[in-house]
Amino acid sequence: MRWNKYTINTRTDAEELVCAMLSELGITSVEIDNLIPVPDADRQGGVFEELQPDLPEDDGSSRISFYLEEDEADASEILEKVRQALDDMSTYAQIGEGTITTEISDEADWRDNWKAYFSSFSIGNIFIKPTWEDMPEDKSDMTLVEIDPGVSFGTGKHESTQLVIRQLQKYLQEGDQVLDVGCGSGILSIVALKLGAQHVVGTDIDEDCIASSYDNFAVNHLDKSLGDFYVGNLIDDEALQDKVGKEKYDVVVANILADIIIPMAPALAASMKPGAKLITSGIIDFKEQEVADALIAAGLQVVESNAQGEWRNITACK
Repeated sequence: MRWNKYTINTRTDAEELVCAMLSELGITSVEIDNLIPVPDADRQGGVFEELQPDLPEDDGSSRISFYLEEDEADASEILEKVRQALDDMSTYAQIGEGTITTEISDEADWRDNWKAYFSSFSIGNIFIKPTWEDMPEDKSDMTLVEIDPGVSFGTGKHESTQLVIRQLQKYLQEGDQVLDVGCGSGILSIVALKLGAQHVVGTDIDEDCIASSYDNFAVNHLDKSLGDFYVGNLIDDEALQDKVGKEKYDVVVANILADIIIPMAPALAASMKPGAKLITSGIIDFKEQEVADALIAAGLQVVESNAQGEWRNITACK
């Protein structure tokens, strides 16, 4: 199925007016792209600055997009009505350019174009490949992990994820209980099970990650009973902390961000058995010492730190 994407170039102070006009014409699903700074309370990740995009200064411009099927019988008529409405609107309101640009899209492209950026690779004796690639014959003796990220973060190719996998290969023992904080696609939970973990518990603030993790369990022929996954923020969600449990895990992995690891350090430490290892990553280089200080303040001992590119891993022991 092919679609035409139409983008109206307008102004932020005319967004409500333009959207109301589109709604009157039966177009109720729109995308709005502008440069207005997002308030801290509404940001994904809250005030954690590392999660926020580096946007240019707001210039008052806005782009409002909508889609029509290429072969939709009345698409041309609808588009002409939109153009006429914009012309009329410009006589009594400041709508900026008021122009419309067109982009032809294929539904399959939306789903599949990103796959070009995820190909198979290995870390030590672990071979990680996307579900749509075949297993190379010369890799048949390696431990296979298959991943379909879906809508969740986590192909394993990011430096921060690779740092954790290397530490799991170093420290995880057969039969260990593992906690995966910020589980994403479930890749670290799956790697842990493939390395011999007995059971994993995963948490994430995005419920899509829970479904994605279980989907990837199925892809890797892992029984659903080997993992329990929960939605929530371990920092201050006491109900989640109770579900996760205290002094329960031999290995805890937290591949998130420094500004999340720091306030979460006491909860991470509380979940660990005496002697357990905490493997943190997602730490940008200039935040390394802050994270180390937070882990020490939570009663943990820093065992080692590792670097890959600008990202850092800190492994600590209880």
